[in-house]
Amino acid sequence: MEEIAARGKATPLGEVRLLSPVANPGKIIGAPINYKDHIAEANADTQINHGKTYTELDKFGLFLKANSSLIGCSDEVRIPFADRRTDHEVELAVVIGRTAKRVPRASALDYVLGYCIGLDMTVRGPEFPTFRKSPDTFSVLGPWIVTKDEIPQPNQLDLSIRVNGETRQASNTSYLIFDVERLIEYASAMYTLYPGDVIMTGTPAGVGPVAAGDMLEATVAGVGTMSVRIAGNAGG
Repeated sequence: MEEIAARGKATPLGEVRLLSPVANPGKIIGAPINYKDHIAEANADTQINHGKTYTELDKFGLFLKANSSLIGCSDEVRIPFADRRTDHEVELAVVIGRTAKRVPRASALDYVLGYCIGLDMTVRGPEFPTFRKSPDTFSVLGPWIVTKDEIPQPNQLDLSIRVNGETRQASNTSYLIFDVERLIEYASAMYTLYPGDVIMTGTPAGVGPVAAGDMLEATVAGVGTMSVRIAGNAGG
């Protein structure tokens, strides 16, 4: 890659559209409550919990998001229901590189290709997460994949999101309840993980609503920053 970059023709980033760096994942896997501060805010916000009490991740398990919800950061997020709250959730996304089944935690990173920034957009309501988190455009992946050799310790990364310049979420993956290795072990005990599958590792506290026209700027240390716009016409 370095040799090709050295002799290749450069194109300004502003002149290209960044599609999802994973074109067709077999699965997009989500971890619903993987930061303690997010569990606390979810239990305190009735629009999030709808009468549930969240405790530990292994009591609620993982969920799947529809592949049709996937976009890159040059596309716009479209809000499906103008009369319902839609929240941002910034996450570290793990891209699987090798087929994995019942992988032990000690060797879990051997099955990782690399990392992206993930936005797990969410409609609030009483329905199951798979339904509320799977509308078209609700899985944003980007701006690119950083291979695992560039990020030797994925459990020590700052991550944040700003909405119209205001910081909403700011944390570090060191606060993950199930760290990256444990998530791969846990997920692969239930599902066979295939190359290109994506694990969204969970979001910290600070989730909040977005509206038509908002600009989201998400950052994960070592990966980069991506800007994503909420489409101007709700439901469009």
